[in-house]
Amino acid sequence: MAFAPMGPEPSFFQALDQHRASLLAALRRGGGGEPAGVGTRLASSSEVLASIENVIQDIITSLARNEAPVFTVDNRSTWENIKFEDSVGLQMVSHCTTRKIKSDSPKSVKNFALILKILSMIYKLVQSDAYATKRDIYYTDSQLFGNQTTVDNIINDISCMLKVPRRCLHILSTSKGLIAGNLRYMEEDGTKVHCSCATAVAVPSNIQGIWNLITDAKFLLIVEKDATFQRLLDDNFCTKMSPCIMITGKGVPDLNTRLLVRKLWDTFHMPAVTLVDADPHGIEIMCIYKYGSMSMSFEAHNLTVPAVRWLGLLPSDVKRLNIPKDNLIPLTRRDQMKLDSILRRPYVACQPCWRREMEIMADSNVKAEIQALTFLSSDYLSGVYLPNKLKFGGWI
Repeated sequence: MAFAPMGPEPSFFQALDQHRASLLAALRRGGGGEPAGVGTRLASSSEVLASIENVIQDIITSLARNEAPVFTVDNRSTWENIKFEDSVGLQMVSHCTTRKIKSDSPKSVKNFALILKILSMIYKLVQSDAYATKRDIYYTDSQLFGNQTTVDNIINDISCMLKVPRRCLHILSTSKGLIAGNLRYMEEDGTKVHCSCATAVAVPSNIQGIWNLITDAKFLLIVEKDATFQRLLDDNFCTKMSPCIMITGKGVPDLNTRLLVRKLWDTFHMPAVTLVDADPHGIEIMCIYKYGSMSMSFEAHNLTVPAVRWLGLLPSDVKRLNIPKDNLIPLTRRDQMKLDSILRRPYVACQPCWRREMEIMADSNVKAEIQALTFLSSDYLSGVYLPNKLKFGGWI
C-alpha cells in the first residue's frame, strides 16, 4: 500500500478495529449486513431489451383486442408496500399494491405517453451500448417533459416496472457528492483517480464501472452537509485522522453517493459512521444511508448499508457539552411532525439507542446544527469532538 502514514498512532484506531472485527463476525454469522457482492443481480443488455420488448408486446396485444393499453407500476408511496429487515433495510414486499397508468384516461394519458417515449430512448441506448444522463433525457424535449422531476420519476417507475436496477437502463445521474481521503480507483475508461486528503473529487457518475479500488482506510465518515465537509477539509481532518475516507451527498444523498457508500462497504467492510445535524432532517438523511428510502425500496439491496452507525451530533452530546440555548434552535411544527414520523418507522424498534436520542430531542424541543460546536472553539469539531468519538467508540 503506497498511502503515506500521516495520522495518529495505531493504538488510536483500537475501538474502530474492534468494531470492524465485530462487523465481520456478524457477516460470517449471516447478520448485520451482507457479504460482498450480494444485491440485486444486474441485468444483461439482452435481458433489458427483452423486458422492454415484452412491455411493447403487451401494448400491441391490448390494441389488437380493442383494449386501451395500461402500464402497471408498483406503488412506492405507501408504507403498506414496504417491509423492513435489519440486514437489508426498507424493501418492497413481493406482492404489493399497484397503480395503473392508463392510455385512455385524461389524467394519465400524458404520463403513459412519456413512459413510452423514455422506454424507446432506453431501448436505443442499451441496444447501441451508449449512456445518457437524466439531464440529457430531459433536454431531448424539455417542453414536453415540463421539468426534470417528471423525468426522474418516470425513470424510477420504469426501473421498478422492469425489475431492473436503474444503471442497467444505461441512464446515469450527474453526481453531486464529493469524496476525499485515502482511496484510489480506476474509472471504466481506464482513468486513474487518486483521492486526496486535502481536496475533494466528485463522486463518479458510473459507480458500476469503477474498479481496482484500493484503500487502507480505517473508517468512512459520511458527512451530511457540504459546508461541514469543506470545513473538515480546511482543518486537515483527513490528514490528521489518516488513513480514512470522507464523503458527502450534500444533503439528501443522490443515487451515486449511496451506490458508492455501498460499494465501499461491499469491497472493504470498513466501519462507516455518520456526522449529521442533531435535527430530524439530519436523522432522516442518516436513515437513508443506513436503511434506504420508501421511493427507492425496490433497489434496497444495492443502496443500503445497515452497518452505518450514528457518530454525531447526538442530542445527548448537545446536553452533555452544555451548548448554550442561544446556539440551539426551537423545533418547528414541521420538525416535530418529521420526528414523530421517524419514530413510527419500523427500523426504530431495533435501534433503542437512536430512539432515546430522538426522545431527548423531542423532550428538549430544540435542535442543533454541527456548527453549534464552534462556541467551544473554532476547531472543536475536527480537533476534539470527532477524534474523541472515533478513539473511544462514541457511535451508536
